[in-house]
Parts: sequence; structure tokens; C-alpha cells
Amino acid sequence: MFQYLSGIFSNRPRRAVRPSNGGSLFRQPFSFKSRINARYDAAVTNDDNRRHWSAADGLSAKTANGAVIRRTLRNRARYEIANNSYARGISLTLANDIVGTGPRLQMLTDDPAANRIVETEFGRWSNAVGLAEKLRTMKLACCGDGEAFGILTSNSKIQTPVQLDLMLVEADQVTTPFGLIGIYNYIDGIQFDAFGNPVSYHVLKSHPGDMGTAWGEFGTSAWGEFRTVQSESMLHLFRVDRPGQVRGIPEITPALPLFAQLRRFTLAVIAAAETAADFAGILYTDSPANGEADAAEPFEPIELEKRALLTMPGGWRMAQLEAQQPCSTYAEFKHEILNEIARCLNMPFNVAAGNSSGYNYASGRLDHQTYFKSIRVDQSNMARVVLDRILAAWLSEAILIEGFLPQSVRTTKFDAAHQWFWDGQDHVDPLKEANAQATRLSNHTTTLAYEYARQGRDWEDALYQRAKELALMSDLGLALPGAPVPVLPPDVNEESLSDPTANDE
Repeated sequence: MFQYLSGIFSNRPRRAVRPSNGGSLFRQPFSFKSRINARYDAAVTNDDNRRHWSAADGLSAKTANGAVIRRTLRNRARYEIANNSYARGISLTLANDIVGTGPRLQMLTDDPAANRIVETEFGRWSNAVGLAEKLRTMKLACCGDGEAFGILTSNSKIQTPVQLDLMLVEADQVTTPFGLIGIYNYIDGIQFDAFGNPVSYHVLKSHPGDMGTAWGEFGTSAWGEFRTVQSESMLHLFRVDRPGQVRGIPEITPALPLFAQLRRFTLAVIAAAETAADFAGILYTDSPANGEADAAEPFEPIELEKRALLTMPGGWRMAQLEAQQPCSTYAEFKHEILNEIARCLNMPFNVAAGNSSGYNYASGRLDHQTYFKSIRVDQSNMARVVLDRILAAWLSEAILIEGFLPQSVRTTKFDAAHQWFWDGQDHVDPLKEANAQATRLSNHTTTLAYEYARQGRDWEDALYQRAKELALMSDLGLALPGAPVPVLPPDVNEESLSDPTANDE
């Protein structure tokens, strides 16, 4: 037994064994010392990278995004957005570019008349509840809080037949009651079923950061009280970065340290410039210590008079302090750090900084392609998570109102096929885009529906409006687009047309 183990763990060279078929084969006994250790450089821990990777962990998405971690990130993100002009501008720009003036509904059923009625009434309801503004607020919450919650409820104050409303609540209010902490499938204010689907949400009746007095119904205190909202009535918008993630973190989380560095560097530059400006001059001498120069008190201020000729003590000279702030790398530092900040949002530098002075036409379009694609992804996610559910709830209430919608919509066979239109992105060169659009339409590589959708417009509404305009132009005797412009004869001018007696002579 000892000889067998010693043969396994020994470092002796392998012994060749001649097999019966005439070939050669090396016996390869298992050995820990002769094992090949293939590795990644990034998996090596040494003195150089130990401190850098000290915070790396193997926590799950639920544990890594725990309640305490999310609260810290929310508070810091809100602070930066409230006090950093760049953080505020970036978040507002992102919300405005994604939501814009709000989405517009286009129904795709086989009944055109019913489609237009549903689209008109839903648009009227959207304006009544301020849907576009609430969607922008939800996107701002995703930037600063990491997630947005909206409760589908009824509001009798809405001046439309459908009184559905969307009530927004902050992420701080969705939390697990104390008595349910630690119970299986109750995670961060959300109850899940066996398949991981949300069943209900626990929402505080008052914000935990509200320092005032919160009162519930009949004058009872609502402090610390919860209400349970079923998942059918709750909209939860956040970006899922990891499998198993149930709550969101601020989208600007990777940029939070960079925002702090940007503010500190800017304040340091200003402080250095102000310090240099506070000193009009410095009195100094070339004489050695205890030399022939007159005695002077150290750091003694000398008041200077405007437009006056001054004399210095013997052996002393005055020199003005040179202000070297801002330093030559200040602008470059801000450029690079803003570029890094905006990268986590797929936003180009000129959009984040509000400055395109260093861009040309080609680089501007190239940088915006990634940004516009990211916007389309966010719009698609918002349409699926928020808008589709709002439309389903709106239709469920609207079909119960007698005579409000056409009968074809109120049948069980009604298929609510639809799509959403968002604001289009303005082109840098409208002429080039118009020529490219005309070329695509002429060679049948695109459709009017697609081209109008890129502009955030309904192609049917546009064609109906255009037909009205052309009919009115024809009735008024105006030249139609594409028709030849009438040319006046040489002996007729505009004055003769306005005054028929001008050419009677």
C-alpha cells in the first residue's frame, strides 16, 4: 500500500510501457504536482491587486441589492442630482429624450372607425391624468432611485368617463413589514410565488422620511402602517442587470464617485484661484537671515492705496502673486470625466456636456447611433412594462361604460392589437435625410408607416391631414406640390395682374 501511494505522489519520470500491439504508451499516474494549472491573469491575487479587488464578493443579486445598500445608493444619487448641475442635466435629458411629449397610441384592429375612437379617447384620458409627465417622473426615478412604482387606482376627480389613474410612490415606501422579515418568498416588500412571479406589494402609507405627521382615515395615525397592493394593480419599472434581481439600483451608480471627484476638483480650482486673488502682492528680500534688510513682521498685511506710488522698507521688494488657476489640464479633466460618467447611460459626451464644439457631422452621427438605440430599448421596455398594462386596464374599464366605445370593441373577440409612437429624433442635416427618405421610398426598401414612425407620427393621421390640405389648395386655386409654377408672359408683370387697367395704354 505504501509503495502504491508513493508511486502516485512521486516526482519520478514516467515509465514507458510497450503495449501488445507494438505501439508505445506512457503511463501517466495521477499526480498533484504534475497537474497542469491553466489560469486567468484576472484570477490571480497578489500584492498589486489585492486592495483593488478587496470588495469583490459572490453575493446573489437579491443580497447584493439589499435594502440597506439600495437606501445608501438612493440617498447619494439623489444628493448628486440635487446638487450637481451635470447630474441634474444628464438625468433630465435622458428622461426627455425617452419620454418626450409622451407616447401616442395607434390601434391596429380591422375596424378603422373603432381604432380612431379608441385612440382619441385614450389620448384625451392621457392628457387628463398627465401620463407623459408621470412617465418622465418614473424615468427620473430610475436614474436616481433605480426603480419606479405606480399604482393603478381610481380617481373621481378625473374629468373623463374613464376614471383610471396612475399614482406614483417612491421606492422607499415599498418594503417588507417587520413581522414578515425573513419569511420565505417575502423579499424587499414583494411577495413572490413558487415560480418567482410577484403576487403582492407591501407599501407604506407614508414615506419613511416624512418628518411631519401622517394621518390615515378617520384621524388615525398612518405612521408605519402598510397596505397590500396586488400585482395586477402595481407597475414596477427598473432595469434588470442580473438573473434573480427583484429590485433596482440607481442607473447612475457607477458614476457616483466620478460626480464627487468632478465637484471636488472644480471646488479646488475655484478655491486656489480665490486664494491667489486674495493676495495683491508678496513682500520678500534677497538678504540672508539677520542681514542688512530692515526688520519686518512676518505675514504682516500692508494696505495699498489705489493709483499710488509706494516705497518698500530697505532691502525688501514686492512681487505680485501669479494666479495659475485654472490649470491647463482643467478642461481636459472635465471632458474625460464627463465622458466616463455618461458612458454608463450610453449617452455621448456632447449630449451629457451640452457642448458639441469639438464635433463634426460624421462624428456626431456616429456617437448618436448608440444613444438612439439605447433610447429605443428603454422605450420598448417602458411600453411593455407600463403602457401595455395601462392600456389593458383602461380598456377593461372603458368597455363597461354604455355607449362609450363602439360595439366591435366591446366583444370578447376584440383583439387589442396596437403600437406606440414616440417623439422622433431631429436629424442634423434635414436635407440629406429627406433625400435618403425619398430614395428609400422610390426603391421600395421602406414604407410610409416606418418612415412616419421614426418621426413619432401616425402615418394614417398624416395622410388624412395631407389629403385635406391638398383638397383645400385645389379649391383655392393654389399650385399643388409638384405642379409646374405658371410663368408670366414678357409683357405682363405683377402690377398689371393687380391693376387690369395698367396695360390699356
